Amino acid sequence: MNLIDHLEDRLGRIMHGWSRHPNGRPMPFKVAECGGGRLPGINTYVTVGLSETHLPSRVSDKGVHQELMIAVPAELADGPYPVILQEIGLDLIREETALLRGDVVGPFGPMAEGSGLESFYASIPVHHDDRFAEVEPGADGREFPIVLTWLIPISRSESDFVSRHGWDDFESEMEKQDPDLFDLHRADLVLKP
Repeated sequence: MNLIDHLEDRLGRIMHGWSRHPNGRPMPFKVAECGGGRLPGINTYVTVGLSETHLPSRVSDKGVHQELMIAVPAELADGPYPVILQEIGLDLIREETALLRGDVVGPFGPMAEGSGLESFYASIPVHHDDRFAEVEPGADGREFPIVLTWLIPISRSESDFVSRHGWDDFESEMEKQDPDLFDLHRADLVLKP
């Protein structure tokens, strides 16, 4: 299955796309907004074409071909998410490094008016079935798998916790406390100092 079919199968039809930065320059990849998929009321912004760049891992000899995604409530979807994905993707290309599970990027400012969430935590897209996280080489002639990386909005205190305690502890806390990770106005997790 090609990347677009894989994305639209879970995330819904592509409704909008961006191929230029707000300053007008063409981008080396696109950003698409999908809606009406398997998660009712959720719109997802996703890079398309970032995976054409081989990004080295900082922790192994492996290279990663990845696309990044941000999922938000449809009623709050008119936000800075395409530009944020463009900036993160350009940084990865410039720094020649993949975004790995447990990495934190930002802060970018509040994700929505009145939101305390301002950074992103890189994770696997657990809100879909296991087969969604990786797009296998397919009929489109691509010889490499594509990893989908979900960028979860987090607060400053959550970002600080990841820095001090690591991603294993943070994901354990998320599992225990079970916050609504699509809620841009959710309360911070209750975390040990």
